[in-house]
Amino acid sequence: MKGITEALRSGSKLAEDYICMTDAARSLYEYNIRWEDGLHARAEWLKQSEHTRVDRRELAAYLRLYNKRVNDHDKVHASITRLVEENALVVTGGQQSGLFTGPLFVIYKAASVVAAAREAEQQLKRPVIPVFWIAGEDHDWDEVNHTHLPDTQGQIHKVKLQGHFKGRDSVSRVEVKWEQWRTVLQQVEQLLPDTIHKPELIKLVTEIHQSTTNLSDAFARMISALFAGTGLVLMDAADPELRKLEKPIFERLIRKNDSLREAYLQGASLVEQAGYAMPAEVAEDGANLFYIHEGTRLLLTLKDNLYQDRKGLVSFTEERLLQELADHPERFSNNVLTRPLMQDSLLPVAAVILGHGEIAYWGLTREAFRTFGLQMPILLPRLSFTIMEDVQCKYMKQYGLSFQDVQNQLEEKKAQWLAQQETFQVDEQFTQIREQFMALYRPLLDQVAEVHPGLNRIGEANLAKMNEQIQYLERQTRKAIEDKHQVSLRHWNGIQNALFPMGKPQERVHNALFYLNRYGTDWIEELIQASTDFRGEHKVISL
Repeated sequence: MKGITEALRSGSKLAEDYICMTDAARSLYEYNIRWEDGLHARAEWLKQSEHTRVDRRELAAYLRLYNKRVNDHDKVHASITRLVEENALVVTGGQQSGLFTGPLFVIYKAASVVAAAREAEQQLKRPVIPVFWIAGEDHDWDEVNHTHLPDTQGQIHKVKLQGHFKGRDSVSRVEVKWEQWRTVLQQVEQLLPDTIHKPELIKLVTEIHQSTTNLSDAFARMISALFAGTGLVLMDAADPELRKLEKPIFERLIRKNDSLREAYLQGASLVEQAGYAMPAEVAEDGANLFYIHEGTRLLLTLKDNLYQDRKGLVSFTEERLLQELADHPERFSNNVLTRPLMQDSLLPVAAVILGHGEIAYWGLTREAFRTFGLQMPILLPRLSFTIMEDVQCKYMKQYGLSFQDVQNQLEEKKAQWLAQQETFQVDEQFTQIREQFMALYRPLLDQVAEVHPGLNRIGEANLAKMNEQIQYLERQTRKAIEDKHQVSLRHWNGIQNALFPMGKPQERVHNALFYLNRYGTDWIEELIQASTDFRGEHKVISL
């Protein structure tokens, strides 16, 4: 697998500075991105803090049950067995479930977890297990109920589950019927071109979705189909059985809520003092917990010693909330700030794989980790790729385009290229004719206004109409030139849709099914084997 490093725009200055190891960003985290420096120290800390986490045997018992259902593979069960070993560590990462796994970066994140676990195991000479969280507790249904696929012409299509979910319950609890699955599966089959891999791929995704009634399980089974052979262990944050295991951790989150809230506010203050925009909301009255009430996931606040939601649907004293936790742990859920604490209270995390946005909001949590008796783990940016196929490479060479041209100024480059194809210069010619026309017509208006004042108004209206006609002719001329070069312009649009569809990086739009259909599944293992550095670089690769 060939690849070259290219800069890719990021939405987070804090994450970029963390990756570049600037002092301001470094001060917000426990370790730096050069994880080799801190890996042995982190392993030693985890050894000394074993008592702060859930018992490994209980965790393994849960993981066996869950993975037996959605990720049943000998190598997965072997990973779980190794996790029970006293010196075993974990590399983890997670993502909310998405239709057909969602955008490509989800695949890259799972591959990152596996690759980093292998690298850490080689360095530490001890078991390091890859574990992938499914954030099934998230409730933004509209964010996960669709994906995007190019058709045979390269045009991007949105594939979306039909039906409207009106509540705010966790995605794992939203029921999806076979008729809904069948509709999107038919769309996928129509969009994907015929290849030697297509029949088996369609058979696989059909069988997966026939056997499940919710998006999180379908997501888990898709990830399993692609990664089970690597020993990647899965867990769903919304699983009621996991909630039972998390009860003592939720209890600590509730009992220490005041001090944790102060720690998050302190973290927010440190982020601002370092000169960065706030990566996530830190409310002064926030309890940083969700409670699921009648199918609605409610964010709790703490005011006047009462835990309540903003709309006043629920209200609990601390003791009443703890009793509710004892009776119904499945009704509790973390937010983005307490999820890292929950993760490290369950797993012996050597390192966690994160996207740029996640790295940024983790910058708020260092003091909370310490308050909770934990230590922030090593943070590694996920692997990032753009897949460059031969056809795009060919046309980019033909038109003299670089990756940065496509990312930053494709429309300008296209306009320049189009202008060079014609001896007739549209801008120059029409600007000249407007100037000449005005030079002749404006003095005439001044003269007729002297004949009668009303003629000035008629003349101005006449002038506007003639300008409209000139503009119309200019538009038609441009269109005729574009029509003349429509084959080449399709090449330009094809480059855009392949590398930066919808103006976004490929990995944030395209679904993996397109590339699985073209290349099979071997390229995923190739990605894992070729990835040993986690420096936040973006690579353009060919498969």
